[in-house]
Amino acid sequence: MADDRIARASLFLASGTIVSRLLGFLKAIVLAATIGVVGSASADAFAVANGLPNTVYVIVAGGVLSAVLVPQIVRAAAHADGGSAYINKLVTLALVVIGAATVVATVLAPVLAWLYGGGFAPDTLALATAFAFWCLPQIFFYGLYTLLGEVLNARRSFGPFTWVPVLNNVVALIGLVAFGMLFGFDPAGTRAASDWTPGMIALLAGSATLGIAAQALVLFWFWRRIGLHYRPDFRWRGVGLRSAGRMAGWTFGMLLLTTFAGIVQTRVVSTASEQGASVAAIENAWLIFMLPHSVITVSIATAYFTRMSEHARDGELDRVRSDLSGAVRAVGLILMLASAVLVVVAYPFAAVFQPGNFANASALGNVIIAFAVGLVGFSILFVVQRTFYALGDTRTPFMFTLVQVVVFTVAALSCLLLPVEWIAVGVALSTTVAGTIQLGLAVLLLRPKLERLDATRVLTSLARDFAAVIVPVVAGAAIVWAFGGFAEGGFAIADRWGAILVMAITGTAMAVLYGGILWLLRSPELRGFAEPVLARLRRR
Repeated sequence: MADDRIARASLFLASGTIVSRLLGFLKAIVLAATIGVVGSASADAFAVANGLPNTVYVIVAGGVLSAVLVPQIVRAAAHADGGSAYINKLVTLALVVIGAATVVATVLAPVLAWLYGGGFAPDTLALATAFAFWCLPQIFFYGLYTLLGEVLNARRSFGPFTWVPVLNNVVALIGLVAFGMLFGFDPAGTRAASDWTPGMIALLAGSATLGIAAQALVLFWFWRRIGLHYRPDFRWRGVGLRSAGRMAGWTFGMLLLTTFAGIVQTRVVSTASEQGASVAAIENAWLIFMLPHSVITVSIATAYFTRMSEHARDGELDRVRSDLSGAVRAVGLILMLASAVLVVVAYPFAAVFQPGNFANASALGNVIIAFAVGLVGFSILFVVQRTFYALGDTRTPFMFTLVQVVVFTVAALSCLLLPVEWIAVGVALSTTVAGTIQLGLAVLLLRPKLERLDATRVLTSLARDFAAVIVPVVAGAAIVWAFGGFAEGGFAIADRWGAILVMAITGTAMAVLYGGILWLLRSPELRGFAEPVLARLRRR
């Protein structure tokens, strides 16, 4: 029964994420049509500025809230008031901190823009700074969204957190279409940084911020629906905030490490701005990479995380271990196929953003491939990290993240020796290599905490998934080749709708082959997903 609840919660979360991510892709496509991607100074400037609020927010509170908030609220639920006093105190404290950080960051917009975009030409850096003044207020609304959403998750109201980003994407899309209608679309990215007026900057960046604000504020309505009423409470003593602070300290240190890695990444790839794949290309490739991770991994892990925290609170390590095993095997089953599909259709996928330009599509496609080969490991690492958080351990994730950052920094800086057209690919591959090393170390450090891992069953499952995906990869590559996906002027590259059609055909063929082979191999994970569906179809 518990597994059935997990499955239903994961499915509901995934459905909201799918709708949101599809709209997010539509937004990215419209943005690419508006300011370009590869070789566009405007796109690189906006990518840096619009990424700053998320980066600063994550440093201040993002991962800290995710790592600390749910386990602490689960524990506080044992209080006589069901945790209401704790929630009010923690939310008030967090909003004060995040609000102050927002003001400081906005004032420091020129410094932050230079920190990340210092490799840009002067006009491009000035444009990034102007965008940053409009984008940085997003920090507060990112914080509000995470706070309200994580409290809902801890109360087992999972849907709103994943569905309200739909509103954000709708608002941002309206802003992009309005910009294109008023100032013209520029898919080739030929608009010079010096051509931007204050009105153009305000509309593009301001609508992005308005979307983030809308997705945060609407969550107050969902709070009221489940009986929560926020009342500011500045009396921050007496509800265990000191223990939350100790946990948050290590997470804060981990986020500083990853932020440093982010600065290295942006500074390295910015050296290729206006010459090839650069900041905007990395951002779009990461968006594509994150689609299956967000839809599958985050949905499964979010549903498991609350239950893991409850089992860890009760000292039931065998159940935590079972949760971890189930989550990893479920993630591996689907993400193995997703990773393979992304590698095979990378060029057509890139052509959705850069249609009719094989050079730009292949440049973006190579970055997608370099990220995609690490998708399974990245997603399993996400589950493993959440297991540490459920156990109340944020120190160990800091340690293995430190190793990852050192490896990535060395590898990324060495990419400056590559030809300019391969710098972004090298940086993406550095991310994959460093993340794989981080996963191996994380698993080694988790084993003593759970006494043992369900290693045989997990490794058997992953090996079976890998074996099953080999034939689909060969077949998928043949389909893309037949449609001209690897050549100038090919059907899969020349037109956006042609690229989407080829992706759909290839993905469907690979999924059918993968599912059929796994069924023949008697995959218990696949049968666990499929048999309830088949049973319902038979009843009908």
